[in-house]
Amino acid sequence: MEEDFYPAYYELEGRHWWFVGRRRIFLRLLEREFPPAARPIELLDFGCGTGAFLEHLEHFGAVSAVDSDASAVAFCHQRGRGEVALVPPGAPLPFADDAFNLVTTLDVIEHIDDDVGALRELRRVMRPGGRLLVAVPAFMFLWGKQDEVSHHRRRYTAASLRAALAGAGFAVERASYFNTLLFPPVAAVRLGRRLFRQPGGAESDFELGPDALNRALGAVFGAEAELVARRDLPFGVSLLALATKP
Repeated sequence: MEEDFYPAYYELEGRHWWFVGRRRIFLRLLEREFPPAARPIELLDFGCGTGAFLEHLEHFGAVSAVDSDASAVAFCHQRGRGEVALVPPGAPLPFADDAFNLVTTLDVIEHIDDDVGALRELRRVMRPGGRLLVAVPAFMFLWGKQDEVSHHRRRYTAASLRAALAGAGFAVERASYFNTLLFPPVAAVRLGRRLFRQPGGAESDFELGPDALNRALGAVFGAEAELVARRDLPFGVSLLALATKP
Protein backbone atom coordinates (compact mmCIF):
# COMPACT_ATOMS: atom_id res chain seq x y z
CA MET A 1 0.00 0.00 0.00
CA GLU A 2 1.08 3.60 -0.49
CA GLU A 3 3.04 4.58 2.62
CA ASP A 4 1.20 7.91 2.94
CA PHE A 5 -2.05 6.14 3.78
CA TYR A 6 -0.94 4.11 6.82
CA PRO A 7 -1.53 6.95 9.32
CA ALA A 8 -5.09 7.38 8.03
CA TYR A 9 -5.76 3.64 8.20
CA TYR A 10 -4.41 3.54 11.75
CA GLU A 11 -6.94 6.20 12.73
CA LEU A 12 -9.88 4.78 10.78
CA GLU A 13 -9.69 1.02 11.38
CA GLY A 14 -11.77 1.15 14.53
CA ARG A 15 -14.51 3.41 13.10
CA HIS A 16 -14.82 3.29 9.30
CA TRP A 17 -17.91 1.41 8.11
CA TRP A 18 -15.93 -0.99 5.90
CA PHE A 19 -13.68 -2.12 8.74
CA VAL A 20 -16.58 -2.28 11.19
CA GLY A 21 -18.82 -4.35 8.91
CA ARG A 22 -16.21 -6.85 7.79
CA ARG A 23 -14.98 -7.31 11.37
CA ARG A 24 -18.50 -8.25 12.43
CA ILE A 25 -18.71 -10.83 9.64
CA PHE A 26 -15.30 -12.37 10.38
CA LEU A 27 -15.96 -12.62 14.12
CA ARG A 28 -19.34 -14.27 13.58
CA LEU A 29 -17.72 -16.89 11.35
CA LEU A 30 -14.98 -17.55 13.87
CA GLU A 31 -17.49 -17.83 16.72
CA ARG A 32 -19.23 -20.61 14.78
CA GLU A 33 -15.96 -22.38 14.02
CA PHE A 34 -14.49 -21.98 17.51
CA PRO A 35 -17.25 -21.86 20.14
CA PRO A 36 -16.21 -21.25 23.75
CA ALA A 37 -15.82 -24.97 24.43
CA ALA A 38 -13.17 -25.18 21.67
CA ARG A 39 -11.05 -22.35 23.07
CA PRO A 40 -8.36 -21.27 23.76
CA ILE A 41 -6.54 -21.88 20.50
CA GLU A 42 -3.24 -20.81 18.97
CA LEU A 43 -3.81 -18.46 16.04
CA LEU A 44 -1.87 -16.37 13.54
CA ASP A 45 -2.99 -13.22 11.73
CA PHE A 46 -0.94 -13.07 8.53
CA GLY A 47 -0.80 -9.51 7.18
CA CYS A 48 -2.28 -7.79 10.23
CA GLY A 49 -1.88 -4.21 8.92
CA THR A 50 -1.92 -1.64 11.70
CA GLY A 51 -3.29 -4.23 14.14
CA ALA A 52 -6.82 -3.12 15.01
CA PHE A 53 -8.27 -6.63 14.60
CA LEU A 54 -5.83 -8.32 16.98
CA GLU A 55 -7.64 -7.37 20.18
CA HIS A 56 -10.76 -9.09 18.84
CA LEU A 57 -8.86 -12.24 17.94
CA GLU A 58 -7.64 -12.46 21.53
CA HIS A 59 -11.11 -13.70 22.51
CA PHE A 60 -10.22 -16.98 20.81
CA GLY A 61 -6.78 -17.60 22.27
CA ALA A 62 -3.10 -16.73 21.99
CA VAL A 63 -2.46 -14.42 19.02
CA SER A 64 0.67 -14.18 16.88
CA ALA A 65 0.83 -11.72 13.99
CA VAL A 66 3.10 -10.66 11.14
CA ASP A 67 3.14 -8.03 8.44
CA SER A 68 5.53 -7.35 5.57
CA ASP A 69 5.48 -3.56 5.85
CA ALA A 70 7.67 -1.81 8.44
CA SER A 71 5.23 1.11 8.76
CA ALA A 72 2.34 -1.23 9.54
CA VAL A 73 4.41 -3.08 12.15
CA ALA A 74 5.44 0.24 13.73
CA PHE A 75 1.79 1.23 14.09
CA CYS A 76 1.04 -2.17 15.67
CA HIS A 77 3.79 -1.54 18.21
CA GLN A 78 2.37 1.94 18.83
CA ARG A 79 -0.94 0.21 19.53
CA GLY A 80 0.83 -1.88 22.17
CA ARG A 81 1.06 -5.02 20.03
CA GLY A 82 4.74 -5.75 20.58
CA GLU A 83 4.31 -9.37 19.46
CA VAL A 84 3.80 -8.34 15.81
CA ALA A 85 6.82 -9.33 13.73
CA LEU A 86 8.12 -7.92 10.46
CA VAL A 87 8.43 -10.65 7.81
CA PRO A 88 9.65 -9.50 4.37
CA PRO A 89 7.55 -10.52 1.35
CA GLY A 90 8.25 -14.11 0.37
CA ALA A 91 10.34 -14.89 3.48
CA PRO A 92 9.56 -18.00 5.54
CA LEU A 93 7.40 -17.43 8.58
CA PRO A 94 9.29 -17.52 11.91
CA PHE A 95 7.13 -20.33 13.28
CA ALA A 96 7.49 -24.08 13.55
CA ASP A 97 5.51 -26.53 11.46
CA ASP A 98 2.03 -27.34 12.79
CA ALA A 99 2.00 -24.39 15.21
CA PHE A 100 -1.52 -22.96 14.82
CA ASN A 101 -5.14 -24.09 15.04
CA LEU A 102 -6.28 -21.06 13.02
CA VAL A 103 -4.68 -18.72 10.50
CA THR A 104 -6.45 -15.59 9.28
CA THR A 105 -5.30 -13.65 6.22
CA LEU A 106 -7.78 -10.87 5.54
CA ASP A 107 -7.33 -8.78 2.40
CA VAL A 108 -3.71 -9.82 2.08
CA ILE A 109 -3.00 -12.42 -0.60
CA GLU A 110 -4.24 -10.15 -3.38
CA HIS A 111 -1.08 -8.09 -2.69
CA ILE A 112 1.25 -11.05 -3.27
CA ASP A 113 2.61 -12.07 -6.66
CA ASP A 114 2.85 -15.75 -5.70
CA ASP A 115 -0.39 -16.16 -3.80
CA VAL A 116 -0.26 -19.96 -3.96
CA GLY A 117 3.27 -19.96 -2.52
CA ALA A 118 2.15 -17.71 0.36
CA LEU A 119 -0.83 -19.95 1.06
CA ARG A 120 1.45 -23.00 1.02
CA GLU A 121 3.62 -21.38 3.71
CA LEU A 122 0.50 -20.72 5.79
CA ARG A 123 -0.43 -24.37 5.42
CA ARG A 124 3.00 -25.37 6.75
CA VAL A 125 2.48 -23.58 10.07
CA MET A 126 -1.06 -24.94 10.55
CA ARG A 127 -1.84 -28.07 12.51
CA PRO A 128 -3.57 -30.95 10.70
CA GLY A 129 -7.26 -30.14 10.83
CA GLY A 130 -6.43 -26.46 11.36
CA ARG A 131 -8.61 -23.78 9.83
CA LEU A 132 -7.78 -20.97 7.44
CA LEU A 133 -9.99 -17.89 7.01
CA VAL A 134 -9.02 -15.89 3.93
CA ALA A 135 -10.69 -12.78 2.52
CA VAL A 136 -9.97 -11.02 -0.77
CA PRO A 137 -11.53 -8.40 -3.06
CA ALA A 138 -13.89 -9.81 -5.69
CA PHE A 139 -14.29 -9.41 -9.46
CA MET A 140 -11.76 -7.75 -11.72
CA PHE A 141 -14.48 -5.59 -13.29
CA LEU A 142 -14.59 -3.76 -9.93
CA TRP A 143 -10.92 -2.79 -10.24
CA GLY A 144 -10.46 0.84 -9.22
CA LYS A 145 -8.21 3.42 -7.64
CA GLN A 146 -8.36 1.71 -4.25
CA ASP A 147 -6.80 -1.39 -5.82
CA GLU A 148 -4.00 0.75 -7.22
CA VAL A 149 -3.41 2.61 -3.94
CA SER A 150 -3.36 -0.72 -2.13
CA HIS A 151 -0.94 -2.28 -4.66
CA HIS A 152 -3.27 -5.16 -5.43
CA ARG A 153 -2.15 -7.74 -7.97
CA ARG A 154 -5.60 -9.12 -8.68
CA ARG A 155 -9.20 -9.46 -7.57
CA TYR A 156 -10.72 -12.94 -7.27
CA THR A 157 -13.75 -14.99 -8.13
CA ALA A 158 -14.92 -17.91 -6.03
CA ALA A 159 -13.46 -20.25 -8.65
CA SER A 160 -10.04 -18.58 -8.74
CA LEU A 161 -9.79 -18.43 -4.94
CA ARG A 162 -10.77 -22.09 -4.65
CA ALA A 163 -8.12 -22.95 -7.26
CA ALA A 164 -5.40 -21.04 -5.36
CA LEU A 165 -6.29 -22.76 -2.10
CA ALA A 166 -6.43 -26.19 -3.69
CA GLY A 167 -3.08 -25.54 -5.37
CA ALA A 168 -1.59 -24.85 -1.93
CA GLY A 169 -2.92 -28.14 -0.58
CA PHE A 170 -6.00 -26.95 1.30
CA ALA A 171 -9.39 -28.62 1.40
CA VAL A 172 -11.87 -25.80 0.73
CA GLU A 173 -15.01 -26.11 2.82
CA ARG A 174 -16.84 -23.03 1.62
CA ALA A 175 -16.41 -19.83 -0.37
CA SER A 176 -18.86 -16.95 -0.10
CA TYR A 177 -19.05 -13.46 -1.47
CA PHE A 178 -19.90 -10.74 1.03
CA ASN A 179 -20.58 -7.00 1.11
CA THR A 180 -23.53 -8.06 -1.01
CA LEU A 181 -26.18 -5.58 0.13
CA LEU A 182 -23.96 -2.66 -0.87
CA PHE A 183 -22.79 -4.30 -4.09
CA PRO A 184 -25.09 -2.30 -6.47
CA PRO A 185 -23.99 1.19 -5.35
CA VAL A 186 -20.33 0.17 -5.02
CA ALA A 187 -20.35 -1.39 -8.49
CA ALA A 188 -22.06 1.68 -9.96
CA VAL A 189 -19.46 4.01 -8.43
CA ARG A 190 -16.53 1.84 -9.51
CA LEU A 191 -17.78 1.46 -13.08
CA GLY A 192 -18.67 5.14 -13.30
CA ARG A 193 -15.17 6.11 -12.26
CA ARG A 194 -13.72 3.88 -14.96
CA LEU A 195 -15.90 5.49 -17.60
CA PHE A 196 -15.21 9.06 -16.50
CA ARG A 197 -11.77 8.71 -15.01
CA GLN A 198 -9.90 11.94 -14.30
CA PRO A 199 -6.12 12.15 -14.22
CA GLY A 200 -4.55 12.62 -10.80
CA GLY A 201 -2.45 11.11 -8.07
CA ALA A 202 -3.15 8.29 -5.68
CA GLU A 203 -6.30 8.68 -3.61
CA SER A 204 -7.88 6.28 -1.14
CA ASP A 205 -11.58 5.49 -0.85
CA PHE A 206 -11.26 5.33 2.92
CA GLU A 207 -12.72 8.63 4.07
CA LEU A 208 -14.95 8.62 7.12
CA GLY A 209 -17.62 10.99 5.78
CA PRO A 210 -20.61 12.15 7.84
CA ASP A 211 -21.05 10.19 11.09
CA ALA A 212 -24.67 9.26 10.39
CA LEU A 213 -23.84 7.88 6.94
CA ASN A 214 -20.80 6.01 8.26
CA ARG A 215 -22.89 4.38 11.00
CA ALA A 216 -25.65 3.46 8.54
CA LEU A 217 -23.25 1.86 6.08
CA GLY A 218 -21.54 -0.06 8.88
CA ALA A 219 -24.91 -1.34 10.09
CA VAL A 220 -25.95 -2.45 6.59
CA PHE A 221 -22.63 -4.18 5.93
CA GLY A 222 -22.50 -5.80 9.38
CA ALA A 223 -26.08 -7.04 9.05
CA GLU A 224 -24.78 -9.68 6.64
CA ALA A 225 -22.85 -11.43 9.44
CA GLU A 226 -25.48 -14.01 10.35
CA LEU A 227 -26.37 -14.61 6.70
CA VAL A 228 -22.76 -15.20 5.64
CA ALA A 229 -22.21 -17.45 8.65
CA ARG A 230 -24.97 -19.76 7.43
CA ARG A 231 -24.80 -19.76 3.63
CA ASP A 232 -22.67 -18.82 0.64
CA LEU A 233 -23.77 -15.64 -1.11
CA PRO A 234 -23.61 -15.53 -4.93
CA PHE A 235 -22.00 -12.09 -5.41
CA GLY A 236 -20.46 -9.23 -3.47
CA VAL A 237 -17.68 -6.68 -3.39
CA SER A 238 -15.51 -9.10 -1.40
CA LEU A 239 -15.00 -12.84 -1.08
CA LEU A 240 -14.05 -15.14 1.76
CA ALA A 241 -13.22 -18.80 2.10
CA LEU A 242 -12.85 -21.27 4.93
CA ALA A 243 -10.36 -24.06 4.31
CA THR A 244 -8.76 -26.90 6.26
CA LYS A 245 -5.33 -28.46 6.31
CA PRO A 246 -6.01 -32.17 5.65
